[in-house]
Amino acid sequence: MENVKIAWYGKHFGEEPALVGNENQGAGAIFFSGCNLKCVFCQNYQISQDGLGKNYSIEELVKIMLDLQADGAVNIDLVTPTIWWRQLKTAISSAKRNGLVIPIVWNSNAYESVEILKAMDGLVDIYLPDFKYGDDSLAMKFSGAPNYVKIASAAVKEMFRQVGQAEYNQFGLMKRGLIVRHLILPGQVENSLRALEQIAGINRDICVSLMRQYYPVHRAKTFPEINRFVNEKEARAVFDYMCGLGLLNGWTQEGDCQEIWSPNFRKKNPFV
Repeated sequence: MENVKIAWYGKHFGEEPALVGNENQGAGAIFFSGCNLKCVFCQNYQISQDGLGKNYSIEELVKIMLDLQADGAVNIDLVTPTIWWRQLKTAISSAKRNGLVIPIVWNSNAYESVEILKAMDGLVDIYLPDFKYGDDSLAMKFSGAPNYVKIASAAVKEMFRQVGQAEYNQFGLMKRGLIVRHLILPGQVENSLRALEQIAGINRDICVSLMRQYYPVHRAKTFPEINRFVNEKEARAVFDYMCGLGLLNGWTQEGDCQEIWSPNFRKKNPFV
């Protein structure tokens, strides 16, 4: 049986509030090594591009999932899972047969084929894609991803077909549904507006997680146009446009902090 390569696993508290729970819970994150994108600004480039991690068997992966559940994690958060989908399909099925009942989260970059997603239909409870680009030229320049907009849009449509709108339990934890993330890039407001239009064109009730945590790491410093933080004017412009499109479900990061979130409603605009 094929192995998977994992860089880290454990309870993670930096995801959206509905995926984390309280201080004793957390998302049961498993960070897989490798990625099908080569983002010049990747914050986890040691894992995604430099090969950090070690090999685990399918049986060991199943045990990791069950152990995270036993430790109180509210879900199994599969981070950059796409290139490992075959092994994950086997592992998830086995884990469910052996008592895994918490939701499976597919935490990806949205640059994946509909065929792969269809193979995961019925196994994934929550899709968490990062819709990075509304501009194909930037996708190619910064991530080496041709036809990103078309591929990501088709992927998100398939995800939404499978799991629909967000459903929560009595504690406010997501048990099923779709959250589409978007990371604002400095100086690239138009890219964000076009990405949000793509999301709204699928369904305006989709939960959107608008992120401001960008900082220039890895090779971003060799691209002057993105070698800085996102400023308040840019963040406000993207947030207001998102609200104007009717994308009012989800969360927005406050400032540059990865772990402070506000509900995505105009009346609670975190930039005011």
